[in-house]
Amino acid sequence: MSLQSLAATIDARKSADPDSSWTAKLLAKGPEKCAEKFGEEAIEAIIEAVKGDTDALTSEAADVLYHLLVMCAARGVSLADIEAELSRREAQSGLAEKASRS
Repeated sequence: MSLQSLAATIDARKSADPDSSWTAKLLAKGPEKCAEKFGEEAIEAIIEAVKGDTDALTSEAADVLYHLLVMCAARGVSLADIEAELSRREAQSGLAEKASRS
């Protein structure tokens, strides 16, 4: 599944019955719950990265990407918005981009 396909599935589930869709259930709980769930998954990914278990890290990274997109969708930020920001940043070095934020 591509990120575009995942984002489209999340978007489609916004109007689904929360009793039949985990995504709809998360979104129904609001942006704060979506952010909390993203944070939990990010911590789990960090733990697996430190442990060096690449299979577990791969699984947790997939969870992180899913929950990141759900969290963003809960605040009206689309994958296209994120991609546009990445494209904007592509024209400058990472160091220059970091410096521009301070």
